[in-house]
Order: sequence, then C-alpha cells, then structure tokens
Amino acid sequence: MKIYILIFAIICLVSCKKAEEMRFDHSANVYFDIYNGDKDSIVRTFAYNPTRAQDTVWLPVRLSGIRTDAERKFSARVDADSSTATPGIHYEALKAQYSILPNNGLGYIPLVIYNKDKELENRSVSILIKLTGTSDLGIENPYLIRAKVVFSSKLEKPSWWDSWPLPPYSRTKHELFILVTGQTSLTTDGLDAPKNLYYIGLLTTMLNNPFNWVAKNAAKGYVIEEVTAGNTNSYYFYNKSNPSKKTLLRKNMQNGKYYFIDENGNEVI
Repeated sequence: MKIYILIFAIICLVSCKKAEEMRFDHSANVYFDIYNGDKDSIVRTFAYNPTRAQDTVWLPVRLSGIRTDAERKFSARVDADSSTATPGIHYEALKAQYSILPNNGLGYIPLVIYNKDKELENRSVSILIKLTGTSDLGIENPYLIRAKVVFSSKLEKPSWWDSWPLPPYSRTKHELFILVTGQTSLTTDGLDAPKNLYYIGLLTTMLNNPFNWVAKNAAKGYVIEEVTAGNTNSYYFYNKSNPSKKTLLRKNMQNGKYYFIDENGNEVI
C-alpha cells in the first residue's frame, strides 16, 4: 500500500512540474479584453454632446502570459476592407505600436474618433481593428484579436416627444432642445408638467431670439456669423470648439423672423 502511495505521489509531482513548465515556457500573447453583452461592437454617439469635436475610445488589450520587468510592445491595424470610416475624417490613424508597461497585464489602444463629418447625423460609420504580432507579443487566439467600433452623431425621435408641446420633430430641433435645456429626456408623467413645460419654454425663448440667447450664454461658446459677409439674411450657428458642425439660421422675408433650418430644409418652429 505504501508503495502505491509513493508511486502516486511521484506521478503527481512529475505532472505538476510538467504543467508548470508548459505554463511558464509558453510565449506571451495579447488579446482584446472586451465584454459587451450580446453586442459584437462598441457603440458611441456624439448626439448628446454635439459641441464635442472628438472623443477617445479606450480599447483594453490583455496580456496572456507571465508579466515581466520590461515594457513590451504590441501593434494593431485597421481592416480597411471591413471598415466604413475614413482616416483623418472620422478617426485618427493608429500609432505604429502600443505598450504594456512593466509588471502589468493590461494595455490600451486609445482610438480617437472625430465629430466633423455632417453625414454622421444621418449614418453610422465603423472601424474594425485587428491586433498584429510583434517580436515581444504574439496573437494566438484568432477570435479575440478583433474589435469593432461603431459611431455616429444621430438623434432618434424619443417616445416622450409627442407627449409635450414640442412637435413637429426634427433632429435639429431635438439637438437645440438638448443644448438649451441640458436635458436628454423628459418623463410623460402629468405631475412633471410644470417642470417639463419650463424646459420647453426655454427652447421657445431661444428659437424666438437666438441672437439674444448667444449673447446671454457666451460661456457656452456659441457664435452666430454671417454666411456671406454683409448679408444679414443668413447666418451660421455653431460652437467654437467644433466649427465644422454648423446649423443654418435664415431670415423669413415675409415675417422678418429668423428660423433655424433643419436637416430637411424646413424652418424649426
């Protein structure tokens, strides 16, 4: 019986030693450490921050293997055939390499995305990024080396819009509502009527006199400038932090009032 126990102990010792050797001799790899529920993409929108000219999506890259005292490099590329975004217009080109710092098991790819294409109000664009191997770190698992980022600046008509005196709906009016009130949603509860009507009143006041609103809210960074110098019939309304995103403000020659022009060419009322 003692002999059997001794043989069993020797076998366990050899097995553990062999497993340990396999574990620590295994080459180090990297993979995207992204958990996003049932979705296969990271989704971002500029819709609720229209003044923001750019944003950064931090893509986590995890080390598979032992940590070391040395900084190690990994790299990535954009799969142009599987992406609809254009570098320089929708995102900043990737760097040649990224780092996992000494004694660390996690690094990041800071993907900078831009909000300067007006078409993002109508459609989403996507970027598919793939990790690539370096002399420091490999890419062993083909299922964990891809990350997809989808973004836009689209606004969709919310369910609460028609519950209050806001119609007709347009994305331009929705954007102005968020800008003026700071609210991204309203309730449909009748008890909230005084509060919600107050917010709608703020929007109405701004639409009736946008020039006065800009003057009183200088800290927000909005300006109104003539489309053509000396022509006071048409203006552009935009934020100084994102001058590429402009909204047309045009004079109605029949009543002399100025109206914002929405995405369909209609006056915002």
